[in-house]
Amino acid sequence: MTTESVDHSDTTTRPSLNLLLPGFDGHKATPADSVAGSEIVFTNSYGSRVSHRFEATAVEWRYDPGAGDPHPVASGRSDYEAFDVAPGLVYAQFHHRRDVPNTAVSLVVDHDSGHTLAIVSTIGEPSAGRTRVRHNVLPGVIEGREPDRPGPAPTTALVGRRLRWSFSDVHRYEHIHLEPHSYTWHCVAGPEAGLADTVECTTYRLRPGIHVLASREKVNPWASVTVTDLRDHTSLRAHGAVFGLDETGELPTHLTFGAVGEYIGPPARTGSASA
Repeated sequence: MTTESVDHSDTTTRPSLNLLLPGFDGHKATPADSVAGSEIVFTNSYGSRVSHRFEATAVEWRYDPGAGDPHPVASGRSDYEAFDVAPGLVYAQFHHRRDVPNTAVSLVVDHDSGHTLAIVSTIGEPSAGRTRVRHNVLPGVIEGREPDRPGPAPTTALVGRRLRWSFSDVHRYEHIHLEPHSYTWHCVAGPEAGLADTVECTTYRLRPGIHVLASREKVNPWASVTVTDLRDHTSLRAHGAVFGLDETGELPTHLTFGAVGEYIGPPARTGSASA
């Protein structure tokens, strides 16, 4: 009996977005209305002032750079989706489709601590040795708040974890975290079944057991930002977005998703993934 092998170096085996993404949001949580009708203003790590005025499905935003911030003054209006990760912890995602189509934002707001974390995903020009989609991670503090606890920070809590995520009844992946700045994904079911890769990532701790993982694909011009809730070791949950170019290589594409997960190994350790 022969077993068909997969040539992982043959990038033509990778499905395009139009084949991969239909149904990928099957386990997405119901969007929340917890930020609708509110204005959230924060100062990021550049000292820049950023404001978001949330309506029911759209957000008016403005960016006023601080001294030394190379980003210009910018403003616009974007459609958004928000998800309640935990009491007082909200994850909002939006693509600046009308104003800055090469940019999408994932914004985490912790009303309890007063901290924020913005992950800005940007599609750049092709460059040898660089991923096409890049991330800029910017911690911040809500205006008028004096945080009484540490804010989001880089973490190694996922290192050594092997997790299985179901994004729908069709799309299932294993994630193996071997070191702080990369992880390996392996598709066990769906359009990419049998394919695997090791990709660059950035991981921040938001709260004990809750992390944000920003990953950047090497083969396809896509990146994702995922908030993983690992507090309940018997019922893992994730919320996220994938952003990149469509199958033509021309059109920026943004999709929100969700996932339910389980530990594959080693057994969850107190003070590890929950750190």
